[in-house]
Amino acid sequence: MLYFLLSNFICTTLSNEKVKNMRCKKTISSALIIVTPLLMLQSCGSSKVSSSQGGFYHSDIYFGKHFPPDYQQGIVDGCKTAKGYYSKSHTLFRDNGDYYNGWFLGRNRCKHLLKINENGDLIS
Repeated sequence: MLYFLLSNFICTTLSNEKVKNMRCKKTISSALIIVTPLLMLQSCGSSKVSSSQGGFYHSDIYFGKHFPPDYQQGIVDGCKTAKGYYSKSHTLFRDNGDYYNGWFLGRNRCKHLLKINENGDLIS
């Protein structure tokens, strides 16, 4: 319906002759039907930020850009903990704010990755 209305509007503004108007509507409708899905597919491209651009990923989750090494290690350990494998450097957790914040971020963002079977056992 949108294609018809748009093509009708374009053709009536471009031409007053009925024959040209009908041909114009068909051509524009066809073009819109072809172009619209292509534009929609283009928006589905990958939006990953590579690690060379400062993007930090762990367990296929994007955490952000430009984290210091201790923050990244906190994310990794917190994510392991969320998946059921407790991991924490207690010294860093107590003394290093980057590690502390990264650990909680990793644990919270990875909670959905915890997999257990019907017996309550971890699934690797």
